[in-house]
Amino acid sequence: MISKWAVRFYQMAELVGSWSKDPSTQVGAVITKGKRIVSVGFNGYPHGISDSADIDDRDMKLLKTLHAEENAILFAKRDLEGCEIWVTHFPCPNCAAKIIQTGISQVYCPEQSEDFLSRWGEKIKISADMFSQAGVEVHWLPLAELPPKCETE
Repeated sequence: MISKWAVRFYQMAELVGSWSKDPSTQVGAVITKGKRIVSVGFNGYPHGISDSADIDDRDMKLLKTLHAEENAILFAKRDLEGCEIWVTHFPCPNCAAKIIQTGISQVYCPEQSEDFLSRWGEKIKISADMFSQAGVEVHWLPLAELPPKCETE
């Protein structure tokens, strides 16, 4: 059974992810130290870069977008050694490298859907292997124990 704090931090990651303007995938990340929030981030373009959906094609969007984990790390502006990160989607290898490099020691993520695994399974394996080698603990949150996603406008 997952704790109330796990549910709260995961719901916070979902809420933060809902702030993303990306129409296809909204990702949120919350960095914590114990029961304190250190930083949050969502996927999107850097400050000052136009993020109108009709300007860029998919490839250009992928080049310009900062991932939620990257934004949370950048906004923290502090030492993250021993912190935890709560994410709505399992980190890609580039984000896994940044998580490892900052000293974040634990990653919390919901079990991934079959659809997500069919599209990103190879990258998930690479990230999971990186975390294992670096001693970063991965905690999979059982979907059955998480409340339904909150709908935001």
